[in-house]
Amino acid sequence: MNQDINSAWAAVVPILKKFNYYDIKDIVGLAGFNMTILNGLGYDDWRQQNTGTDQLVSEIGGYFPRDDNEFKSRFLHIVIEEILSGKFKLNSNFSHEQRNLKKRLKYCLNRLGWQLIDNKVLPIEILDISDLNELEPSARNDLVKAATKFRDGDLSGSVSSACAAVDSVTERLYREKNLGDVKKSSFRERCAKSLEAVGVFEAIDRQLIEIEWKNSNITQFKSNLKQSLNQAAFVMQTLRSDMSDVHGTKPVIKPLVFDSIKWSQIIVRLLSEKYND
Repeated sequence: MNQDINSAWAAVVPILKKFNYYDIKDIVGLAGFNMTILNGLGYDDWRQQNTGTDQLVSEIGGYFPRDDNEFKSRFLHIVIEEILSGKFKLNSNFSHEQRNLKKRLKYCLNRLGWQLIDNKVLPIEILDISDLNELEPSARNDLVKAATKFRDGDLSGSVSSACAAVDSVTERLYREKNLGDVKKSSFRERCAKSLEAVGVFEAIDRQLIEIEWKNSNITQFKSNLKQSLNQAAFVMQTLRSDMSDVHGTKPVIKPLVFDSIKWSQIIVRLLSEKYND
């Protein structure tokens, strides 16, 4: 995963240009842009204002790549939030597009490999939004946090949030199904016991029989799936405990953090009661 957040800004630019001059300045100002950079432009005549939006946005964009990723992520988030807030209306030349503004913005982002989740710009490859919206709210929120932190380079925080997404579901299942003291079980143990308790593997067994798989293939498939989930939980558990200490973040392998987010979403999805109905 190596998505350049500058490309997300490129998707926002054509939308931002459809607002009037002063609204654009207000939007980027609210997002933390250094407005002294723009003071020299000085568009006083309304005709200049109408024709000056392209130059204004270009001036803003010229400084965007120079900032660190943390600022750019926060800046983009707020710009998009303000664009979609309804407080600012499109220039009269584009007023007919106001109703489909969010749809258009999503389309522009999607083409460049980004998606909009809770007004946060995230790489498409990190999370599956169609699946995400069916998850428990607490787990969903933690997965979005994990993806956001990964995007911003906070790998330790990303793993912690990915594990927290699973924690919220397993803790609920431990209570509801009397699985014991969740605090005395490791992360991997909680995952294994919870998966068994909700009947994940029995559900998979039934579904594979329905599509006429051979019994030998079903047995092998379930065995490998169980091992994969167990190993994934162990990797997540180990990364969370060993990636940071009082001295800060330790070196990590970035692809494993990325995989942890994906595995977290898979585990949470499998633990969903709806999945096993």
